[in-house]
Formats: sequence, structure tokens, C-alpha cells
Amino acid sequence: MESPEADWNGEQMAKIASYLSKLKLPLLILVVGLVLMLLPSGAREETLPEDPGERMQEILSNTRGVGRAMVLISENGVVVACTGAEDPKVKLDIIRAIGSYTGFGSDRITVLKLADET
Repeated sequence: MESPEADWNGEQMAKIASYLSKLKLPLLILVVGLVLMLLPSGAREETLPEDPGERMQEILSNTRGVGRAMVLISENGVVVACTGAEDPKVKLDIIRAIGSYTGFGSDRITVLKLADET
């Protein structure tokens, strides 16, 4: 004769097995999703430089009106020198972009006119 504990464990195991059989598909989807997220995404078309100053220089140089740009980021602020700095709208756009990226206020961002190449 089986003990009451054996029946209880058998019933509970059957409930657990039934519950897990209902979760097979969602668990499988979750595992596949996690595996796909961990896989490398393949070759990127364009990668940004590691240096934040170089990243901002690349972005600003490809922004309308900015022209050629050079960026220096320090603990105290940011200096941008670009050929389009004489245009007030471009200057304001640069200050906003740098401020958004670095968190510096406009008082810590300087935009200078880059000398024309002769």
C-alpha cells in the first residue's frame, strides 16, 4: 500500500508536468529570442570612432551648414571649430547638439570659425 505522501507527490508532479507542457511554446520562444539577441549583428555599414570628440566631429562634419569641423572635449567643456560657424543658426544647432550629447550647458561650449584653407 502506498503512503499518502507518495500520492500527494505524484499528484503534484502531474500538475507541474501539465503546467510545464502548457508553457513549452512560450518558453521556447523566450529562449530563441534571448539567443538571437546575444548573437553578433553582423557587419555594420558604418562605425563611429571610439573617441567622443571624433564621434562629434564625424557627425557635425556631415551636418548641413557646418562644413569641416574639429572637436575637442575636455572635463571643462567643448570647443568646436568649423567652417560654418559664422551662421548663427548653424552655431546654435552645434551648441544644442553638443549640449545634448555631453550634458554641458551653453556656457561650457565654444564654437569658433575654422580658418579657410588657402
